[in-house]
Amino acid sequence: MKLQVTQENLAKALSTVARVANTRNTLPILSNVLLQTADNRLSISATNLDIAITHRIGSKIEKTGSITVPARLMQDFVSSLPEGILNLELVGNKLNITTDQYKSNINGIAADDFPVMPAITANTSWKASAPTFKKALSKIVFAASGDDARPVLTGVYFHELNGEVLAVATDSYRLAECSLGKSKQKVEFLVPASAAADLLRIISDGDKEVVVTHDDQQVLFQVGDVTLVARLIEGNYPDYKKLIPTKFATVAKLNRADFLNVAKVSSLFARESAGSITIKIEDKSISINAIASQLGENTASAEAEVKGGGEVTLNSRYLIDALNAFSGEQVEFCFNGKLEPCILRSSDDPGYLHLIMPLRS
Repeated sequence: MKLQVTQENLAKALSTVARVANTRNTLPILSNVLLQTADNRLSISATNLDIAITHRIGSKIEKTGSITVPARLMQDFVSSLPEGILNLELVGNKLNITTDQYKSNINGIAADDFPVMPAITANTSWKASAPTFKKALSKIVFAASGDDARPVLTGVYFHELNGEVLAVATDSYRLAECSLGKSKQKVEFLVPASAAADLLRIISDGDKEVVVTHDDQQVLFQVGDVTLVARLIEGNYPDYKKLIPTKFATVAKLNRADFLNVAKVSSLFARESAGSITIKIEDKSISINAIASQLGENTASAEAEVKGGGEVTLNSRYLIDALNAFSGEQVEFCFNGKLEPCILRSSDDPGYLHLIMPLRS
């Protein structure tokens, strides 16, 4: 293998894939990135056996070949080099990297042992707008569970309902749902939230579309020159639609920034009580009360357009996370009773819904 590539392109590709390489795995080669030439381009790949990311960049190839080298060293080294042309040459199992000022060689492992994700068969393929995909993932990934006791809740559930693709995440205490647009394809798969977070990191502001291909075992996301393949989570996702009320006895519409500010202030006094805050809705206002027996008590309020009235107790962190996920100026806070699910929605943010289960007060 002998080629030339720009430092900027190689550094970008390594930053895209290197985080997937697992330095704590029992297989040493999984802490490496795979460099290989194909179709007059250089392909950089990494995998942890559950997720694999490949980034292809333009290069001037004199001789084809492949090698794996330590991911962290390669990334740190290339990112430290000045901008310009890098010369890469494979001699035995050593990768020589030279510029006008630097001459280095990195010991590698033959690419033959690098694991390859199985090809996707009998697949379904569809497309979505990249900006929409990125926005949707940023609004829901944080709601997935981090507890492996219920594996299905550690994923992001993609499914089609009445011709619309929805992405959902829940940890059973809160739930976030966002629309990805229309699709004529049958869509239903459950991808690990870690893979969804990697995809969120990969999609850049300049990308136009995401191509999604999946079968019963894996899903492949194609974004420009980058592909991400992930093993799907097995199991049936909860029928979450049953949880979402369609009518509400109490609705408060208010400025999102005001609501977020009073929630943040109240959360400071809710640390002793595991983040518990009481939200009270009455004529033209919404107020949040929090009590810390050792520190004191706080009540903060904001003006709101109110229908109905009542109070409910929530986890302040869940409320703050939800309010941060919305992008519009106005938000609606809706509920039916002290123990019924609370819904946050916004006409400024169509297609997004956030549900929070109340605490017993």
